[in-house]
Amino acid sequence: MVALGLRTLARWLLPVLMLMAHAVHAAPLELEVQGKISRTNDASHTVYRISEAELLSLPAHTITTSTRWTPTSAFTGPLLSDVLKLVGANGSAVELHTLDDYTVTVPASDAQRYGAILAYSMNGKRLKVRDFGPLFLIYPRDAYPSELTGAAADGKFVWQVKALNLK
Repeated sequence: MVALGLRTLARWLLPVLMLMAHAVHAAPLELEVQGKISRTNDASHTVYRISEAELLSLPAHTITTSTRWTPTSAFTGPLLSDVLKLVGANGSAVELHTLDDYTVTVPASDAQRYGAILAYSMNGKRLKVRDFGPLFLIYPRDAYPSELTGAAADGKFVWQVKALNLK
């Protein structure tokens, strides 16, 4: 009876543990955008949910730069400006929300000024939650060292991005 109980528990627990491990390491590559946007795709007409297919269909750009948390690396993903254009953004600030409930606001003008990207890969490998994924807001720090170095600038490099709110 005990052996049968343990076997049954193992059959139930193993898939659950595998799903939990997957969730810790990989999050869906999708992005929810709301706020001052003119395009929506949800029933309430308040949100644009960008699917993985849509994110991957946007032109990919690569920024090779260092961050406070990484050595010089090649980060690849769509331009933040392309994402904002897709949803018809008209706000002056972008509030980024992360998987761990961190929120930071950056000027929408940074998208054009610096060519910031929402990276989904680093050095050719898809970002996972444990290594800044699914999306990591990247600026070309090494190209603008006087503007993008220091505590205030470091706050703009946001990882585990899951949602944007245009203000």
